[in-house]
Amino acid sequence: MEEVKAPASAPSPPPHQETARTARYMAHYSDWGHLATISTQDKIKGLPFGNIFSVSDGPMDNSTGVVYFYVTLMDNSVADLRSFPFASLTFSEAEGDFCRQQVYDPEDPRCARLTLTGKMVEVGPEEVEFAQEAMFSRHPVMRKWPVGHNWFFMKLELKQVWLQDWVGGVSLIPLEDYFKSTPY
Repeated sequence: MEEVKAPASAPSPPPHQETARTARYMAHYSDWGHLATISTQDKIKGLPFGNIFSVSDGPMDNSTGVVYFYVTLMDNSVADLRSFPFASLTFSEAEGDFCRQQVYDPEDPRCARLTLTGKMVEVGPEEVEFAQEAMFSRHPVMRKWPVGHNWFFMKLELKQVWLQDWVGGVSLIPLEDYFKSTPY
């Protein structure tokens, strides 16, 4: 088994009042998320289907806010996206140590949850090199995945940024605020 260096742990999250920055923080420091699609599988056609995906919004020193995926059509979720390209990607702050250290249950509103909703599109040739750097720098084992599976890069073109990071409701973060913010 190939040894992979453990990534450096994420810094402490931003103050919960800084919602755009918190959203960018979560998108950048999350290694994986839960992608929800509309299923094309025979027995559940038209119903929601969720799947875990490794993700990256850029190398650790270059957060973009754009979430990239390395996928194959052999995956049911990717097949779903060919029929209906819209999806929601959810991250939980419970992925890291923060919620555990604070003794927050993953469903506690203070343990932030971020859902990015939009259209999944194949990365164009002008962006493939960056998508590859983004994914492989964060998930180096992907470089050795079977070539016969015809892997390719996709990204989520955002339509909505939904964040719950405190008691008392959720924040819908304007895309402009999300993209101009930084996670650092």
